[in-house]
Amino acid sequence: MNIQDDIKKAVEVMRQGGVILYPTDTVWGIGCDATNAEAVAKVYKIKRRDDSKALICLVDSDVRLQRYVRNAPEVAWQVMELATKPTTVIFDNAVNLAPNLIAEDGSIAMRITQEPFSKELCYRFQKPIVSTSANISGEPAAENYKDISEELLGAVDYVCYSRRQEKKPHTPSSIIRIKADGQVEIIRK
Repeated sequence: MNIQDDIKKAVEVMRQGGVILYPTDTVWGIGCDATNAEAVAKVYKIKRRDDSKALICLVDSDVRLQRYVRNAPEVAWQVMELATKPTTVIFDNAVNLAPNLIAEDGSIAMRITQEPFSKELCYRFQKPIVSTSANISGEPAAENYKDISEELLGAVDYVCYSRRQEKKPHTPSSIIRIKADGQVEIIRK
């Protein structure tokens, strides 16, 4: 299957409320429509994760990100622009997302992906995509397709074909919290 057909199928599944497994700019991810509360609930169930623990979302651009975060501080844009590796930013004042995706304090973790497959997937979907590591909570993240458990492969509605043969080290993103007042806190380097 070529990349365009793979992306088309993944988008179709997410538009119908389904859950996908897909390669990202970091580790493999479990994804769904970040604006669909039922789809987000499926992801929590698949991961066996408490829904009080927020999930990360991927977007393709700063323009898209601005539709889901109200009043992002200027320092957030500087951090993302200067980052040398994938960096997730936790923003205050999340809007237009599934309520069960937004943390109790109103924050959301978002990352602008630069990796070609996930960037094109986000662009074609036209909304944020949940991007939580492809593993059961507490187990190691799947760096490559070969690391994904049979249980997860069977629990989702679609598994992307792109980058399945890849066998190289991948690490989760850095996570930085940037408060509405501009205060910066490093959560994960």
